[in-house]
Amino acid sequence: MALLRITSPHTHRAGQRTSWVMQMVILATVPGLLVQTWLFGYGTLINLVIAGITALLSEALILKLRNRPIGFFLKDYSALLTAVLLALALPPTVPWWLTVTAVAFSVIFAKQVYGGLGNNPFNPAMVGYAICLVSFPVLMTQWIGASDLIQAGATPSFADSLAAIFGTLPSVDSYTMATPLDAFKHKEGMMSSEAFASIAGLQDANLSSWMFVNLAYLVGGLALIALRIITWHTPVAMLASLALISGLFYIIDPSNAASPVFHLTSGAAMLGAFFIATDPVSSCTSNRGKLVYGAGIGILVYVIRTWGGYPDGVAFGVLLMNFAAPLIDYYTQPRAYGHKKAKKGLTIGGEK
Repeated sequence: MALLRITSPHTHRAGQRTSWVMQMVILATVPGLLVQTWLFGYGTLINLVIAGITALLSEALILKLRNRPIGFFLKDYSALLTAVLLALALPPTVPWWLTVTAVAFSVIFAKQVYGGLGNNPFNPAMVGYAICLVSFPVLMTQWIGASDLIQAGATPSFADSLAAIFGTLPSVDSYTMATPLDAFKHKEGMMSSEAFASIAGLQDANLSSWMFVNLAYLVGGLALIALRIITWHTPVAMLASLALISGLFYIIDPSNAASPVFHLTSGAAMLGAFFIATDPVSSCTSNRGKLVYGAGIGILVYVIRTWGGYPDGVAFGVLLMNFAAPLIDYYTQPRAYGHKKAKKGLTIGGEK
């Protein structure tokens, strides 16, 4: 008996190899990288070099131990992308060993231990970030102030940034200051979102600097959607849920809650929505699942920012929803091509 060999329809785009996708995501981070460097100094660029070298060496070491072809896997750029995301997420003046720790842990324990790219259940970059945030909370929250906020000469030059990262500059605290999210976390229930900056020793320009950073990542994220590297479902769901829940609490109690604009343009909101939450391996695969997954991250980010112990909640929100991604995918499976929707309810003898 002849068997019919019928396969589902698949779309193919020439040139969309894994390495090409990874390269395009890295390139999409360039606007945010440039704005961060302009506003916060050269530390991010230095961290990027340290992170990149660490990621490639860590990946090569584990591949060697696993008897896998080193050159073949290094050329997919996945380790380098992990390094880029961590370098962008880390404060620009963290010690070099903290960057090395975060990247090495991400590549070795959050990626290679599970079998490499495609097998990791959690976002590798966020695993490394969360480990360092829990272990070194003070260092992980020391961001320098924007250039136009600090007295002339206080913003670190390239040499000062290099000295701070390698531990030869003793006066790092002289140019570190609270971020808007830090101010919000320690507001002590007595100021509106417009007053966070002045109460915490910040100025409106500091809040504006984070807006520019987030807008730059928004531009990069929209480019990824335009190139069809990611879909709109996860970032839109994450940002919409964050805006809705923050708007609701802001309407109820504006004196103790930050506005939706504040939440959308502070911290790692746009970086998380477009570059971290959209990781194709650890996130949901169905479109409906992506909507649920993104909405869950947005809600968790608000909960952690408002009532948690850390200023930002993107890393923990993403990791918690990584746990739930398989379950969400199970209950949001799309209709198989050529089949009708499954019947709902219990059937007995062909009747409900």
